[in-house]
Amino acid sequence: MKMEYSFFTDKGDRKVNEDFFGFASYDDRYMFILCDGLGGHGMGDQASQFAVEYIKDYFLSCPDAEAFAATVIEKTHYALRRKQEDTNMTGKMRTTCVILVLSGNRGISIHVGDSRLYRFRENTVVSRTRDHSIPQILVLTGEIEEEEIRCHPDRNKVLRALGDDHENLKCDISHFEVKPGDTFLLCSDGLWEPVREEEMVQALKSSESVKDWLEKMAAIARVNSNEKKMDNYTAIAGRAVSVK
Repeated sequence: MKMEYSFFTDKGDRKVNEDFFGFASYDDRYMFILCDGLGGHGMGDQASQFAVEYIKDYFLSCPDAEAFAATVIEKTHYALRRKQEDTNMTGKMRTTCVILVLSGNRGISIHVGDSRLYRFRENTVVSRTRDHSIPQILVLTGEIEEEEIRCHPDRNKVLRALGDDHENLKCDISHFEVKPGDTFLLCSDGLWEPVREEEMVQALKSSESVKDWLEKMAAIARVNSNEKKMDNYTAIAGRAVSVK
């Protein structure tokens, strides 16, 4: 299985882009990563860049995809905490993280925070990661509907992040089968908040490539934001392509 992929990032109306993304591959393995630095804690841009670069290096040094998935968040979390201590930045430098690993017809998602991974098959959303946030907890307890996450007053309150105070940071890991034509979207909340799932699907249906798809969603994000101050918005799109 080969991948067609494209990337997009924009700082929106913010002074600094605290999103950072990366990609690495070898043999038939691909790894995509997106991090969104937590600006409220300070130095989010440095945290996201540090995490992406660390994870890329670790992926290229780890030949086993399962071992990588099982340990990458723990190792990156400890490395970022050491970086905080070495630079006297304890309490700062925190970031969300979402990772997609593809190896043949197998896929693995790993995430912490509220940056998301969506999976599409035949122009339908088949799954997405569940945010580690207060609104997502309220959805799970039945207090609000899924769609209300986007406008909830606590939507930016992330419960888990790389570099936070948890000694043992828990992440979510999912395994799935990959078929030709499956399409993936990794994105920060700056994109999924203004672009609803049905709009993602409609844009996908009318797109000739994943690059075209990202451009359409970026335009939708700008229109839907209206007069609101836009956050950084970043996305990675990939499509599995069969190789005969």
